[in-house]
Amino acid sequence: MDKIPLLIDTDPGVDDALALLMAFNDPRHQVVGLTIAAGNVGLRHTVANALKLCEVAGVDAPVFAGCPGPLLHPAPDAGYVHGQDGFGDVGYEPAQRTAQAEHAAQAILRLSHEHAGRLLLVALGPLTNVALALKLDPTLPERVARLVVMAGAVTGHGNITPAAEFNVFFDPEAAHIVFEGFPQIDLADWEGTIAHGLLHDSVLEWLAADSPRARFYERISKKTREWSADRRGEYWHSADALAMAFALEPDGVTQDVHRPVVVELGHGHARGMTVVDWNRQSGQADRFRILMRYDQDRLDGLIRAALAAR
Repeated sequence: MDKIPLLIDTDPGVDDALALLMAFNDPRHQVVGLTIAAGNVGLRHTVANALKLCEVAGVDAPVFAGCPGPLLHPAPDAGYVHGQDGFGDVGYEPAQRTAQAEHAAQAILRLSHEHAGRLLLVALGPLTNVALALKLDPTLPERVARLVVMAGAVTGHGNITPAAEFNVFFDPEAAHIVFEGFPQIDLADWEGTIAHGLLHDSVLEWLAADSPRARFYERISKKTREWSADRRGEYWHSADALAMAFALEPDGVTQDVHRPVVVELGHGHARGMTVVDWNRQSGQADRFRILMRYDQDRLDGLIRAALAAR
């Protein structure tokens, strides 16, 4: 295929849904699969949400159900932000089709062989599925052209605990496995997300587009947008949209840094913290490209186009 094969590991979630619409709308990439994990809400809902979004968008990407929880320890979800079903509790009619029988981790490995050396893997949720695939086959990174991960809080200003970002905190052991297993990772973190806010008034204009995607997304995002406006003011933030922009159009990056990153696995206040070796004191390689700034106009344009698409 001429298009870049794109595999998305995700836990839809309202912000995941926006990122998926961006991926569906990109003419240079072909979504070859959605591998689904628990995270924002439970696996039953995240799988149903992925299927429904594909239906609304008119996209026939295969959906693969994966891990129903973290590798080792239970973790809280984010239903209080996204709605208990992850899509704003709007009571949408379920999609007509169902998920594939193949487990997400097995699908990741199979697709990595089918698209060896070309596959763009984008991980938008907890890294449980990717970690399991990596443990099943440690050669996985050899076949992935690029891994983009939405994870972490690079200076320790967390969004689920004082030190940790949600995706890593949900399954720190999985994040550790992936962070250690891949030789190069492009990282879009929560603090980068905060630096790239979306004006609520602008978002409302984008959601007024006469398209099924915009109408559906307006419904499912209403609860989380209102939650954000109440707590964060005039800007709304979509971590997964920023990560997807980084994946689809990396030339939109205006500032990045390369550093070592490790995950704190203890059970104290720092559990799930992503520790960046800013001063290169550990002697480890600079394996992480950390997104610091992305062209805001380009980000806005990718979101607006994805919502207006038919």
